[in-house]
Amino acid sequence: MRVTVCELPHDSRTRSLAWRALCDHTTSHASELVLLPEFAMAEAVWTSERPDPAKWAAAEAASDRWLERFEELRVQFVVGARPVTVAGRRFNQGYIWSAAAGVAALRRKFFLPNEAGGWEARWFEPGDSAFPAFQAGELSFGLNICTELWALETYAAYAVGGVGAVLSPRATAAGTRAKWMAIGAVAAVRSGAYCLSSNRVDPSGAWGGTGWIIDPDGHLLASTDTERPFATVDLNLTAPVAARSTYPRYVFSDRFGRPSTSSNSTQR
Repeated sequence: MRVTVCELPHDSRTRSLAWRALCDHTTSHASELVLLPEFAMAEAVWTSERPDPAKWAAAEAASDRWLERFEELRVQFVVGARPVTVAGRRFNQGYIWSAAAGVAALRRKFFLPNEAGGWEARWFEPGDSAFPAFQAGELSFGLNICTELWALETYAAYAVGGVGAVLSPRATAAGTRAKWMAIGAVAAVRSGAYCLSSNRVDPSGAWGGTGWIIDPDGHLLASTDTERPFATVDLNLTAPVAARSTYPRYVFSDRFGRPSTSSNSTQR
């Protein structure tokens, strides 16, 4: 499957140009799946300490408007996270859009920061504590929204469940690239799956950009930066299947009732 990650601004002055450039990229590269940043095209409302109903409504409306434009990407699938209100409760909800069926809800973000500049626990209700596998065509994937990349306990289940990729829409700050890339590699190696992430970017430097595609052995296949805000890679969907029988994944397989299939072909 050919996948694209990106770094995108939400600022109205640069958003339209960035969107058009992304559409040109996905069309020329014949992308099949695009991963968007967390709250792509909407204000990062959680930077304000006190929830504001008007800001929340505006963020929801902006996200809904942009959903209607996903067909411009000319891809089969788009995955991201957006603001939704359900029964009067605010959530940060993952979604998958498909050219065939439109938008469908995935899981809602469960692990929420609560600190200056990241008051998510005040803006959102905790969502789903379960981290199931989802499907985009032939790609089975788990969804760890931003902070949830640090939920290390999810990766063992992904390995056992045969997930092919861990997708993470992010909104992470400038100056934190190294530690986020490190946890992306951990997610890939422990899950025996690809790890894909896309991030917000801001000319003021508030958001750090850097999207990535990391293979099941932790090798960086592609990343984004200011000069190259989009990256596309063909994923070999048999690679995660092979990876799960190698080190370190097989070491833990018996614990989950699965037989070990490799003992001397590993490379540590």
